[in-house]
Amino acid sequence: MSNSPSVNRRGFLNQSLAAAGTVAAAAATSATPATAADAAGEASQAKDKFPCITIGKAKLSRMMLGGNLIAGFMHSRDLRYVNGLFRAYMTEDKILETLKVAEENGINTLFESGWEFVERYNRKYNGHMQFIPHIKVEAGQTETDTANQVKRLVDAGAVALYVWGVTSDQLVMDGKVELLGRTVEIAKKQGLPVGVGGHSLQVPVQCEKIGVPCDFYVKTLHSDAYASATPKELRRDFMWMRGKNKIGDQVIFYDNMWCIDPEETIAFMKTVKKPWVAYKVLAAGAFLPREGFSFAFQNGADLIAVGMLDFHIKSNCETAKKLIRLNQNRERPWCA
Repeated sequence: MSNSPSVNRRGFLNQSLAAAGTVAAAAATSATPATAADAAGEASQAKDKFPCITIGKAKLSRMMLGGNLIAGFMHSRDLRYVNGLFRAYMTEDKILETLKVAEENGINTLFESGWEFVERYNRKYNGHMQFIPHIKVEAGQTETDTANQVKRLVDAGAVALYVWGVTSDQLVMDGKVELLGRTVEIAKKQGLPVGVGGHSLQVPVQCEKIGVPCDFYVKTLHSDAYASATPKELRRDFMWMRGKNKIGDQVIFYDNMWCIDPEETIAFMKTVKKPWVAYKVLAAGAFLPREGFSFAFQNGADLIAVGMLDFHIKSNCETAKKLIRLNQNRERPWCA
């Protein structure tokens, strides 16, 4: 931290989170912070220029705003103070401002969680932000329960839906991929595109094997070339589902790794003809945006979902647009 007697809260948060290596926002470049006022003059141009993808009737910016930070959650590994620091900054007014900055820079969709704030934002700022919420499936949940959950999300204004990665991981881990497929079928009755999310590569593998009729996949992707990545010999599929998973006395997961097999993920997704939303692309702050975004787009992702604080959005959008242009002729064809 600076020794200067006057450090404003943005500067302090930016320095602290970057040092902690916590999330996508924390690992953004050191560009000058962007606010809603900074972005306002470029709003119309940004909306036109940001590359989009169409899935069903939904037109989605190729970088979406990840919902964890909007919903009040931040990955922080074992740094216990970070979530309190984050929540002190991310007030409701700041959440709405963050959505405004995102839309003014061409991002048109909030992904996964925090969607309850979208209606408030659109009403307050006359915005047009969209959202894609997740479907949660729990043990003992009936098909009627699932259908009612889906209908509530559609009635709230969702433009697409997807089965939550935690849900999909659990169902596949328990050998219940058929139930995952049934959830997709129920959701598709509402007439919106429906995706399947997962941290484990076995989620899309098993879905493709039995022909789950999803419209897109949501799969983690990041390199494992960072200091806190779990050593390969200690990695176990679904290890993030078991908390502080151990081998003997050795803890092998500290909320620090979400794609344990990037090479295998890249190879398998080359065989998949459906759009792919990559998430955790910065490994919760282990990579700079130019590194994580490049790895994702170069290796096949059609869209990325990235958690960002307001003052990193403008720079991240410029980085994403540049990398999309540079990767037009990649090995896996762009879908949709």
